[in-house]
Amino acid sequence: MINVPSKVSVIVPVYNVENYLAKCLDSLVNQSLKNIEIIVVNDGSKDGSGNIIQQYSEKYPDKIKAFSKENGGLSDVRNFGIDQATGDYFGFVDSDDYVAETMFEEMLTLAEKHDAEMVICNIQKVDEAGNVTQKLTQIPNMPEKIDLQNNFSVFSDLSYFACNKLFKKELFIQKRFKKGVHFEDIQLIPQLLLECKIVAQTQNFHYQYLERINSITKTHNEKGLDILKAVEDVEEFFKTSKYSSNTKELMGFQILEGVYTFLAYLAFVKNETQFYKMSRELEDFIRKRDVKMKDILCYSRFGKNYLLSLPLKKTIFYLLFFARQKKLIRKVV
Repeated sequence: MINVPSKVSVIVPVYNVENYLAKCLDSLVNQSLKNIEIIVVNDGSKDGSGNIIQQYSEKYPDKIKAFSKENGGLSDVRNFGIDQATGDYFGFVDSDDYVAETMFEEMLTLAEKHDAEMVICNIQKVDEAGNVTQKLTQIPNMPEKIDLQNNFSVFSDLSYFACNKLFKKELFIQKRFKKGVHFEDIQLIPQLLLECKIVAQTQNFHYQYLERINSITKTHNEKGLDILKAVEDVEEFFKTSKYSSNTKELMGFQILEGVYTFLAYLAFVKNETQFYKMSRELEDFIRKRDVKMKDILCYSRFGKNYLLSLPLKKTIFYLLFFARQKKLIRKVV
């Protein structure tokens, strides 16, 4: 009996990225993994992205499957790509980012070696000149193979990006990205993790996340409240998961995503009315879950105090926010 090699489907949503798309697609068509399909979905782009997709699909017909649809947003286009995918494993790459040549070969090897439902690699943030601006190590101090039953701290430590992971296709049988929301990764990826028994990881920085110049000035507004809604959705799924007794890790997740990720977004909300409305929503979120200020300030990630591991500017903003909102910092002692 001949063993058919596993296939990886990489889903690339495209919307108005004509200046970055070629570099992304080059990094995918040149993957060392040969049994790969690259599903490129044009989500109603109004620039030259469609022409670039056509050029690549004509040049690499054995690798690229090109689709075009009306604009529906990131979740909608990813879901469309999932429906077209024929691989045994799925990956997601944003069309302004790019990846290392061996990314999917190594991640597939790890998935098969350890029978892992999810594989994770590290991320580098890069500027438009290709310079590395920040290294984001995902799960330090953990083995290559992670049995979640014995290492469930991963649930509250992990960064829930979709783009630096390889997923077994079975995880998506009943799951899709939630449409019409922001921060869809925070809403879905933790739920997928809760369906896993084994996770594998590589410490290689395979994924290159581009920090675009124009994205720095993007508007921050009440759409940030979707972070709290995403956490609520995960909480509901957590109750019926096989890990439902791990309440300590659930609180860690609530603090990391519901408090610190939310505050990182809130820091850039310039409209004063929106800022204070969102601040009150955060207060309600914390109060309803009976999360104490001590829990927040003493939250540990990867065995280190999270607040003290942040850049000084962030730490000061968070402490001032907590002091202004609740005046509870003195109760830590």
